[in-house]
Amino acid sequence: MARPTSLLKRLLLGRPFRSDRLQHTLLPKRIALPVFASDALSSVAYAPDEILLTLSIAGASAFFFSPWVALAVVVVMLTVVASYRQNVHAYPSGGGDYEVATVNLGPKAGLAVASALLVDYVLTVAVSVSSGVANLGSVVPFVATHKVLIAVTAVVLLTAINLRGLRESGTAFAIPTYGFVIVIGGMLLTGLVRVFVLGDDLRAPSAGLEIQAEHSVTGFALVFLLLRTFSSGCAALTGVEAISNGVPAFKSPKSKNAATTLLLLGGISVAMLVGIIWLARLTGLQFVEDPRTQIISGPDGYVQKTVTTQLGETVFGGGSVLLYVVAGMTALILFLAANTAFNGFPVLGSILAQDRYLPRQLHTRGDRLAFSNGILFLAVFAVVLIIGFQAEVTKLIQLYIVGVFVSFTLSQAGMIRHWNRHLRRERDPEARRRMMRSRAINTFGMVMTGVVLIIVLATKFLLGAWIAIVAMAVMYVVMLGIRRHYDRIAEELEPTEQRAVLPARNHAIVLVSKLHKPTLRAVAYARATRPDTLTAVTVNVDEQDTRDLQADWERRELPVPLTVIDSPYREITRPILDFVASVRRESPRDVVTVFIPEYVVGRWWENLLHNQSALRLKGRLLFEPGVMVTSVPWQLASTAGKNLDRLDATLTRGPARGPRVAPQSTLPPPVAATPSTEREERL
Repeated sequence: MARPTSLLKRLLLGRPFRSDRLQHTLLPKRIALPVFASDALSSVAYAPDEILLTLSIAGASAFFFSPWVALAVVVVMLTVVASYRQNVHAYPSGGGDYEVATVNLGPKAGLAVASALLVDYVLTVAVSVSSGVANLGSVVPFVATHKVLIAVTAVVLLTAINLRGLRESGTAFAIPTYGFVIVIGGMLLTGLVRVFVLGDDLRAPSAGLEIQAEHSVTGFALVFLLLRTFSSGCAALTGVEAISNGVPAFKSPKSKNAATTLLLLGGISVAMLVGIIWLARLTGLQFVEDPRTQIISGPDGYVQKTVTTQLGETVFGGGSVLLYVVAGMTALILFLAANTAFNGFPVLGSILAQDRYLPRQLHTRGDRLAFSNGILFLAVFAVVLIIGFQAEVTKLIQLYIVGVFVSFTLSQAGMIRHWNRHLRRERDPEARRRMMRSRAINTFGMVMTGVVLIIVLATKFLLGAWIAIVAMAVMYVVMLGIRRHYDRIAEELEPTEQRAVLPARNHAIVLVSKLHKPTLRAVAYARATRPDTLTAVTVNVDEQDTRDLQADWERRELPVPLTVIDSPYREITRPILDFVASVRRESPRDVVTVFIPEYVVGRWWENLLHNQSALRLKGRLLFEPGVMVTSVPWQLASTAGKNLDRLDATLTRGPARGPRVAPQSTLPPPVAATPSTEREERL
């Protein structure tokens, strides 16, 4: 019978995949697009909100600048897409910005990129899910009043889906992602047709509001506001780098398919961003930072809805089913946008773990060939952020995009050096022209992303970007510390030319609390190892119990001496440690093997009642030099029927010990002890 935890795991994750099935998890372009591009595609759902609400600080007249800000964001986006197409061809191994920076700029630059990306991936999950809750809350009041709970639940569901494996998560997300593109595209096309073809006078629900500026913005202040608006709108670029990090997940030809997917991503994102801002201007849509203070006059009980929800209501009508479809698909794509991070973070974590900058556990694939530990780490950190910032998009967005533009800029600088190095060796004129064109693209990309990074730091540092910078610095220092630790341990464990010196003698000690079957089994096993000396040791904490044990030991005529250690203060651990140390002190080349009988229990609460002294002793003995600790297991009856890692069939072939005792482990060569001394002697 399988354990409940195993059944639950199989129910949630499915049956495990063999390692040789990894090839079957690779993605075609039609699945890779929703897997890796859902973050960038969904950014159009909140980037227009951020553009408009930032401009609202200067009043309604400032909305005039929104198309120009959107155009600047589009230029940067197309530049980044073109730059990353060069990256995926030059570095298809999946290291992405980290690999580019490490190879061309050095390990420290690569580590700076990695720390920035890891922080940004966590923020991607927190921002996307929180924005999804905000959009859904625009039409469902219950969601708005329980947004933290809904957001955390969404992260848990995304985690479970991704733990099932990359291909399955991609298939699950393909329909909603394409559905979002179709719904938003249909809404924009319908709105533009109604305005320009049918001549309808479409007015957004917020068009008639009278709003006031929070501050009088002129001159330099206006320039600063426009720069801040531009930096907020650049949130639309997040997720573009995920494809370069996920090239190994594509089907062959990997680089070509990844580059094509990047182009599709850029084209769809640009079209939707421009369309939303354009239609918002045509309908007079207004979106403010603080409705309570900025709205002077408007309908009673007015509640500000997101930009996409307002456009859906304008185009399709307030009571239309299509309005709920728009809001639902927008919320869904925002929830699923976190999937980009769930694919990027574990892959990058695996590469960093392989380079010894993160714990090795992050390099291991789980049952479904996904990097399960990385997925779980990402989910935990994202939940902490969501709870800490109460799922407020406006607060979280200030921490956002700093990391991604750090990686953008360093990556493009690395690509410039990459092309310079290859140009020095290349002699073919056609190949040199291609390389020079690629270098020019990456140079323009570095300049553009570097400028954006400076603008982001200047306009958002005091608003919360400093938190992201501190988090990156902490990650950087932690990863350096992990690398130093692994390097130090590797140097310590490096074999030398000198041959290992064999121990002079092996002294065996069997720890005894009472004379029962586990003790007899430990004694039998210790004798089977043929040590140079063998003694059983008990600690005298109760005079009567000790006398009874000695009498029983003599009555059974066990061929192993029993040593009694006095303990005036009723301690157990310290007297045994002193005894073990005294045995080894006689010769530094001797080793001491301590055999500890141990119960194997079948119920979790039984651990509280057994093995506590054994655990303390093992923990202390492991720090003693020259001491080997051997646990001799004894399965209690409560383990009967347990599926211990699918060894039921093997376990049932173990030696019988009575009707109520579970099958014994097949670990060699402990033999079940019996009261018969003749059986003991045959060992």
